[in-house]
Amino acid sequence: MSQRRSSQHSPSKVTKLLSEPEAAPTRTRLSLIQEEWFSNVKVDLLSGLLVALALIPEAISFSIIAGVDPKVGLYASFSIAIIISFAGGRSGMISAATGAMALVLVPLVEQHGVAYLFAATILAGFIQIGFGYLGVGALMRFIPRTVMVGFVNALAILIFLAQVPHIFLTGEDADSSQLPLNIAFVLGGLALIYGLPRLSTAVPAPLVAIVVLAGSAIFWNLGLPTVGDMGELPNALPFVSLPDVPFAFETLQIILPFAITLALVGLLESLLTAQLLDDMTDTDSDKNVESRGQGVANVATGFLGGMAGCAMIGQSMINYRSGGRTRLSTLASGLFLLVLILGLGDLVAKIPMAALVAVMIMVSISTFNWRSVKIATLKTAPSAETAVMVVTVAIVVLSHNLAYGVAAGVVLSAVFFARHVSGVVKVTSVLDPDNTERLYSVSGELFFASSNQIVRAFHYDAVKVKRVEIDLTEARIWDTSAVAALDTVVAKFADRGIVAVLVGLNPHAEALHRRTTGTVSNH
Repeated sequence: MSQRRSSQHSPSKVTKLLSEPEAAPTRTRLSLIQEEWFSNVKVDLLSGLLVALALIPEAISFSIIAGVDPKVGLYASFSIAIIISFAGGRSGMISAATGAMALVLVPLVEQHGVAYLFAATILAGFIQIGFGYLGVGALMRFIPRTVMVGFVNALAILIFLAQVPHIFLTGEDADSSQLPLNIAFVLGGLALIYGLPRLSTAVPAPLVAIVVLAGSAIFWNLGLPTVGDMGELPNALPFVSLPDVPFAFETLQIILPFAITLALVGLLESLLTAQLLDDMTDTDSDKNVESRGQGVANVATGFLGGMAGCAMIGQSMINYRSGGRTRLSTLASGLFLLVLILGLGDLVAKIPMAALVAVMIMVSISTFNWRSVKIATLKTAPSAETAVMVVTVAIVVLSHNLAYGVAAGVVLSAVFFARHVSGVVKVTSVLDPDNTERLYSVSGELFFASSNQIVRAFHYDAVKVKRVEIDLTEARIWDTSAVAALDTVVAKFADRGIVAVLVGLNPHAEALHRRTTGTVSNH
């Protein structure tokens, strides 16, 4: 009776009940937006401003590396940062024009011109979108921790090495007489960055250092190298346009190899940086969404006259160390960069490079995993893991290409893993009580790297019975190399008039053996 009465609601009550389930998702979406965008507003805005200041000289430098006008790198940096804040899968990560992408573009610009750079950037973006939908983010689990450590340490070293010319004024147009003052400014900046947090953390210390050093240099007209010396800042917004290239198959042949390389290098650097921030913030991110977001940003940037970009570990570390955590910090970096170069370009051009160098040195110090090179760690860590880390660092530093180092580290890790796994195959045997049959027990992983070992593990001539049983209950067969090895074992026994029987195969192994036995062996 009570159930019937409870079901007889008035129309207004029914409407209210029907509408209530819709209210919960709305609140959830609102709370998600609040968490991703507005949970840390003040710190995110200040951190975004600091990142924007640090982006300017780097974007100009990357443009020079690629052989294009500085505005190409600056347009790319603010457009990618703004777009990725909405389309990306990792909150608080900074994406912009990068050195890794600039290096890929050098031969394309030299041989075909900047218009082909824009076309390659757009195509690379579409490839990245496709990779995102194919689930490329899932491949991150195949990158070992030691490779990640090597990647981080190599980045820290590269960031520091990039500052050396600005510290010691080794450029072509540098005034060596300013060297003592320049070094003093760098040291003063580091003192502010590391000393101010002991007094107050209300404003990011690196931002205070930039303001103080810039104000001092401008007030006393010290003549130190400035941001403006790096290149001319643009004074107008970019406009949407198609790349001025022939719409022909020959154009695709030219840009496709560069676009594929850009897509792979960009995703590798972006996903590794996202994973690093995941670990540091103890949060998770959607790598496939990030892949698609990087693609969308690059497509838009190509149409806006910018070069291809990806996540920047250095700027992401600045953002993280300054307290930036949400998408607002990424958006703020792009918007502030736009305001700084268009509205305050004359003032920004007067910032001494020494101030930004101090910030980047702080980033390199905080990025490097110092625990990984401690004597105690090196003594206790497996030598193979240490070798992987060292090789990754060495190749990245020597080639200035993250993709080469990470690829080499992954391959070397796979080799060490295969070698280790293949070495734990064991074969034991006993003679049955009736002395009519020998029982073998095989354990371990059977695949291409252990196939020769399994063949040599049996003492064929020492067997005096006419029948042997090979128990594979504790073994796992992975590929046809293992099947061929087992066929070889059976054949070697047969050559000596001994019948060998395989038992204990699991369903997968039995199906693989049944399909391929006799077709992958020479016996």
